[in-house]
Amino acid sequence: MDSPHLLQTAVVFLLATVIMVPLTKRFRLGAVLGYLLAGVVIGPQLLGLVHDTEGVATISEFGVVLMLFVIGLELSPQRLWVMRRSVFGTGLLQVLVSMLAIAAASYFLFGLSGKAAAIVGGSLALSSTAFGLQILAERKEVGSAYGRQVFAILLFQDVAAIPLIAAVPLLAASTATHVDLFGVLRTVGVILAVVVGGRYLLRPVFRFVAKADSVEVFTATALLVVMGVALLMELAGVSVTLGAFLAGMLLADSEYRHELESNIEPFKGLLLGLFFISVGMSMDLSLLWHRPGLILALVAALLLLKGFLLWPLGRLLGRLNRSDTLRLVVLLACGGEFAFVVLRLAAEQQLISIGQRDALVLVITLSMALTPLLVVLAARGLNVRPRKPAREFDTIDTAPPRVIIAGFGRVGQIIARVLRAQGISFVALEHSAEQVDFSRRFGTGNLFFGDPARPELLRAAQAATAEVFVLATDDPEANLRTARLVKRQYPHLKIVARARNRQHVFRLLDLGVDDPVRETFHSSLKMTRKTLEALGLSHEQAVDRVDRFRRHDEDLLQKQALVYDDETKLIQTTRDALVDLQRLFEADAEPGAERERAREPSEPPGPE
Repeated sequence: MDSPHLLQTAVVFLLATVIMVPLTKRFRLGAVLGYLLAGVVIGPQLLGLVHDTEGVATISEFGVVLMLFVIGLELSPQRLWVMRRSVFGTGLLQVLVSMLAIAAASYFLFGLSGKAAAIVGGSLALSSTAFGLQILAERKEVGSAYGRQVFAILLFQDVAAIPLIAAVPLLAASTATHVDLFGVLRTVGVILAVVVGGRYLLRPVFRFVAKADSVEVFTATALLVVMGVALLMELAGVSVTLGAFLAGMLLADSEYRHELESNIEPFKGLLLGLFFISVGMSMDLSLLWHRPGLILALVAALLLLKGFLLWPLGRLLGRLNRSDTLRLVVLLACGGEFAFVVLRLAAEQQLISIGQRDALVLVITLSMALTPLLVVLAARGLNVRPRKPAREFDTIDTAPPRVIIAGFGRVGQIIARVLRAQGISFVALEHSAEQVDFSRRFGTGNLFFGDPARPELLRAAQAATAEVFVLATDDPEANLRTARLVKRQYPHLKIVARARNRQHVFRLLDLGVDDPVRETFHSSLKMTRKTLEALGLSHEQAVDRVDRFRRHDEDLLQKQALVYDDETKLIQTTRDALVDLQRLFEADAEPGAERERAREPSEPPGPE
């Protein structure tokens, strides 16, 4: 492709994206639909501005590779273990049941072969991670009961997509009576080589590169790892996406996880957008024109079948009420972006025909396009509307602060007053316009209206040069969103986080936030001490009892953080801890207990 033509193509892509994506997001239809529509408009079937669809698809598939790498980074073994009940329970059951039902329908109703039906069933069982998580984030429902279930199911679907993609060439190389044993062994051998080699090589490599203290070199190294592992997989005849996923998982527990994620994110976003544009360009719209009844019937059948199967999972396994189950069904009933990859690969391996692939791609795209509309209709039917700010966010123009305070309620104000008295520079961000206006009447400086979870606002607040980030917001979900963003984009910041309750503490610990501060814990301990003193205990005795309870509860908190997603174990640890605490206090009544405690260092609880 010559240089002028390449430049013209790039301009067409960017122009279509700049026009279509803001339009779809304006109507709350999501960026993915904007990319798909942009591809349809500039593709050969409408305006014909770009004709080399195969070349574009080849480049854009690297966006899927990067997406798998980032998903692998998110899937640390510890995180999977914490969420195992939802991920490997509800998620596994959803994929298996949907895959079997759709595969059976494809085999018996449409006459597909067994291998083709299995691939079609597996691909259509997956939902759109890009659509689901984006809609949850826009509606501020990621931390809701149904939002956590949606996230867990999507997480398992992302994991399930990897063996599904890897299985396509294996199925194509096998016959009904013969299995390509060499191909299977080669795949397993390459996977083991990547896992073992990556475990002992990747961290030393990144440690060496990090000493250069160059963001560009670090980003180049990350891209080299992804592309190198993908190339190794391709040379071995294994799926390149599987290699990228494994590379991400090997680095999920490393100290470079958040920096890698923030460096890869821009490349992933651009190339993934290009991937969706290429899908839109390759869509065969003539099928909808010539056979509208069949295509629309397939879309309705897909949504209804998956919705019918998702409903009991949400109600029984997810323990959701009817309204939350409806929201879950609406978000997960559509097809997903991984199906495009699986179906394209299946067509290349001649497991399905080109016509079948085009029809299924069109069905999946239409189901994804309907999802935002169904979400809006469901929300209106349930009388639920997403919250949005009443005015534009403030422009931040101040000197570089040492501390950034997210949330300026009671906690944030106390911290700000002490910092101001100490002459320590800070910037406070508050999402409530009423709170900002009220505080400014008292002459509060360096306070700005804005959402601390917005990346552009943190950049304007000069978070890159700050030292400490104080999370003082009283909304646990906003708190977690901000913590996730700060950990990913500014890993150097020391986070001091306010926590509403134990579950909030567990989730902050899961994000890597050290020692969250429970907002009522220390004040409750102080009230307990005063109660014991009022009942006749000496000050020293009351301090000792409270201090023992504090240490006991902090130890319990760390133990429960490992099992907080397992309700049975959580209840059992609480019961065991209560028995241990009773034995501890009973030992206080034994002779010599006072002398023994006098030898122990005591840490009286701090003030509220």
